[in-house]
Amino acid sequence: MRRELFKMPPGIYLDGNSLGLMPFAAKAAVEKRLLEWEESAVGGWDDWFELSERLAPKVARLVGANRDEVAVTGSITGNLHALLATFYQPQNVRRNILATELDFPTDLYALESWTSLHGTELKKVPSRDGETLEFADILEAMTDDIALILLPTVLYRSGQKLDVKKLTRAAHERGVLIGWDAAHSIGAMPHAFHDDGVDFAVWCHYKYVNAGPGAPGGLFVHQKHQERTPVLRGWWGHDKLSQFEMRGDFRRSSGAGAFQQGTPSILALAALEGAMTVFDCLDLLELRQKSLELTDYFMDLCDKHLIELQIVTPRAHTERGGHVALAHPGARALSLALREKGVVADFRAPNVLRLAPVALYNTKAELEQTVQILRELLDGMKMGTLEPGLSSSSMVT
Repeated sequence: MRRELFKMPPGIYLDGNSLGLMPFAAKAAVEKRLLEWEESAVGGWDDWFELSERLAPKVARLVGANRDEVAVTGSITGNLHALLATFYQPQNVRRNILATELDFPTDLYALESWTSLHGTELKKVPSRDGETLEFADILEAMTDDIALILLPTVLYRSGQKLDVKKLTRAAHERGVLIGWDAAHSIGAMPHAFHDDGVDFAVWCHYKYVNAGPGAPGGLFVHQKHQERTPVLRGWWGHDKLSQFEMRGDFRRSSGAGAFQQGTPSILALAALEGAMTVFDCLDLLELRQKSLELTDYFMDLCDKHLIELQIVTPRAHTERGGHVALAHPGARALSLALREKGVVADFRAPNVLRLAPVALYNTKAELEQTVQILRELLDGMKMGTLEPGLSSSSMVT
């Protein structure tokens, strides 16, 4: 779709759900900021000072938010802690947090930090099959003792997409605040956080947004909550007009910007600055349609040629994210063998191979080649042979 804007590595790259490829514009933007540092030193802050604020409206479009509802800042885990400190206020009855047992571990670690601090409980929606969640089970878990819910927009392992609108409405009908982790969906599909009434959200920019390893994170705070003063405060969340007055009292910045804390990394922001140009004038609905076409095509190929691999990603478009998860006892060995043959995929213990046909730069021809290579590897496994470079220990998952 915009393949020419990326530095394509040799072989086939299908791991954009872990780390997106480098846009040429990201490299150019970092080089530009480096030159400014070299030539202007501290004088560069005349332009850098509001770089986060200038990026926020661009990112807001990706999550369906007003410009003042988004801040580009911190890391996904740090942002989650900052939001939980403000939004999680347990009461006598509503005191516990609800998540799921399939959440990305960092979310669970953060949630457990706050329930431990308050002496409350983190409850987890169980999975019936170990890979996906049932809508009814999530609703059933929204009991009277729940004060706050955090859910992933897309499950990191299986690629299942949850219904943000319906689950947010259900939480609010029960008087519960709900937040979302959009790490595995932003940049791959449209969102409507404002219109859906989402209370808060966090995400990263190094997957489908392609802003580089350890790129700055993002957070969303709905405008209905923007009168709240962050519990965890830092000088970068202070009102910009008086920030350098170095006042002793905290005067919150407008909107979600108040949840910023420390001085941002300008070089890291620069990579995001360049990466966001890839999305300029890009129709997010068309991007999503292209993503679905690629995952449809890949799953059809797997059905025809790779029957040994179990597709654990839901088939329905409304329930699928941007990657396809395949289960097989030899998934780890397959991931290693694929890399030796020039195909970069991703392994998740104990038995899942994740492949992400990214709409911005992957092609159907690459998927055909990948399936052909997988077929050869599976045939080799049946014959009891190991691919070059694979020791017997590498077959252990």
